[in-house]
Amino acid sequence: MNQPAQTFLEDIAEAAREEQATGRAMKVARAVASRKTDEFVKPGDLVEVRFVKGHSLSLTASRLLALMILAAGADAWEDRRHRMRKADIRRGHKGNERIGEMLEELHRTLFSHDDRSWRGKKAVTRFPLIQLSSEEVDEDGTVDEGWIEWEFTPWARKLIKESESYAVMNRQAVLGFRSNYALRLYEFGSLRLHRRQPVWKTDLTELRAGLGIDPDVYTDFAQLRRKVLEKAKSEIDQLAHFTVDWTERKQGRKVIGVDFEFKAKQPPEQIATIDELSRHSVGRKARRDGAVEKMEAPSPALPQSFPSGSLSFGADEEFFGRIAVAHGGGWDRNVIAQAYRDQMGQRLAKLKGERLVKSFEGFCQAFASTRGRP
Repeated sequence: MNQPAQTFLEDIAEAAREEQATGRAMKVARAVASRKTDEFVKPGDLVEVRFVKGHSLSLTASRLLALMILAAGADAWEDRRHRMRKADIRRGHKGNERIGEMLEELHRTLFSHDDRSWRGKKAVTRFPLIQLSSEEVDEDGTVDEGWIEWEFTPWARKLIKESESYAVMNRQAVLGFRSNYALRLYEFGSLRLHRRQPVWKTDLTELRAGLGIDPDVYTDFAQLRRKVLEKAKSEIDQLAHFTVDWTERKQGRKVIGVDFEFKAKQPPEQIATIDELSRHSVGRKARRDGAVEKMEAPSPALPQSFPSGSLSFGADEEFFGRIAVAHGGGWDRNVIAQAYRDQMGQRLAKLKGERLVKSFEGFCQAFASTRGRP
């Protein structure tokens, strides 16, 4: 075999070994991206990085980081440049002037992660997530044709590549949050639900580092509860596929920790959330606070039979499709549906309405639990 051919085969073998060495997060990211929905995966190790004291990201920079992870997808761990159109970042803004500021903020912000030193001792590693970015400069006043490029740092790529846990998030929800704290808590909730560990027990130091709350801000817990937790809860309950509640741990009269509990929404609430995400953000706060009268159509009657075909087309089909996506652990909705039909057999014809919905929801959860992630 000549040298170029041998080198080519060696490169293929090395690429295959690299792909096998990636953690579960990147494998799920590829599967989720193939469905071409608004859902995307953020590796759990990136969700759990902490802000170094004095560092945090603004809401706009946090959104940009989420969109960069979405755009990089299952290739985020690779040592190469990733690209994204400016139009996918701006949303309603007419110009690109803020994009450069957001990129610079990402370059400046330091994160920390628990690690081991070269001697095997417990250590904390500090690092930025972005090592290089390039922004096209508009020359003719056009704002729709520009692109940005970036490279993740080696340590960020390591965390992305090796992460076995992941958060499945919704692009519209990420763009809909108006509180940076709500977005961070949404990421933690999405991660915990997919780990099937819906409770996050944290002390106040860890909570502040995780959410990016400066130690000198909201020093009184009553302020932190009112300005951070209650506002974050109201947004998450409205826009996320789950709700959040918490209990406060006290030592005497002093709050020393918070136990968060994340609960997946049931089908009717999930549909209401999807409808809210599809509506314009104007008036969203008023709808959330109940300050305006909600002119909504009455809830449709629950399906009286299970679809015989794909769960992708039709009202009842989409209804059950959403349940499969919410509770099926990343498995294809039609694979779950066929397995459900096979198991239920003739008994399926006897189920209607709420009993049918609860039966399918329970089957989806059991299907994902017994088979693991795809």
